[in-house]
Amino acid sequence: MTAAENFGKTIQLFLVDGKPSGLRKATIHGWTGLLFVSGASAFGDLTAREEVDRTGVYILSGPDPDNARTVRVYIGSGNSVAERIKQSALKREFWETAITITTSDDDLSKGHAEYLEARLIELTAQAGRVALDNGTQPDTSRRRLPEADVANMEQFLSNLRIILPVIGLDMLKPQPRAVTQSQQPVAERTTGEVRCEIRHKSGVRAFAVEEDGEFVVLEGSEALSGTGYVQQNYGKLKEQLLVDGVLMPSGTERLRFVKPWLFSSPSAAAAVVLDRNSNGRVEWKVEGAKQTYHEWQEREAVLNQSPDRSP
Repeated sequence: MTAAENFGKTIQLFLVDGKPSGLRKATIHGWTGLLFVSGASAFGDLTAREEVDRTGVYILSGPDPDNARTVRVYIGSGNSVAERIKQSALKREFWETAITITTSDDDLSKGHAEYLEARLIELTAQAGRVALDNGTQPDTSRRRLPEADVANMEQFLSNLRIILPVIGLDMLKPQPRAVTQSQQPVAERTTGEVRCEIRHKSGVRAFAVEEDGEFVVLEGSEALSGTGYVQQNYGKLKEQLLVDGVLMPSGTERLRFVKPWLFSSPSAAAAVVLDRNSNGRVEWKVEGAKQTYHEWQEREAVLNQSPDRSP
């Protein structure tokens, strides 16, 4: 990683009407990209903005009707984003959030917008974090742009990778290697990452890896079932993992992960493994040590603040 990539970013999030649930404007200092975000109640305010009546791209997102645990998105572009997003919104019932992407100096051409649309669809499909509502995937090679324009649009996309998660849509970030490279041995695809484990008195063992701040339970891990605990906040998640074939029965009151799974938190992972509400930061321990995941995090935070630590 270069020194330039280590620099922080200043993101400005402006509440246009002073309400957190209303229209929001998001920008990165020094970048001409301009994002507006709204829910259904502020959609009219969004499409009425002068900055939205420009060439650019847009995203509609909401719960996937086919899978409540998944977000569905539609990505489009137009010479007038305001008009195009209104047309797309009328055709789709799933969306709850609308995002428009234009520029403060209105310097995106139709070719730029079509290139960004095609690349956003391509990157979203590759990441596999959301369900795409787009019926077709445009071919970026058909969006012919001069070499310099392609470089500028790729830089534009790099800023979208930063700002979209800030406004609540993390659709471009590739999933951890522990999930996507499941054909490789676990040792190879988790090299350099901290591995954690749960060793339960019943003999059940589970293994997980933290990669870039995300928590993945590895295939082959075991989970308890039928313990009878009343408080189980992640019971529905566990049932869905069984339906999806991520968990399979393995002996009496035991389940086994047959594929790696990315959890929203260590506590969610621990709750599924132990079949009860759990503090994952304590239940998970660094593999081969008595150090808890929480203690490892605290140690890493101290080391990261040290000026002597090598990059």
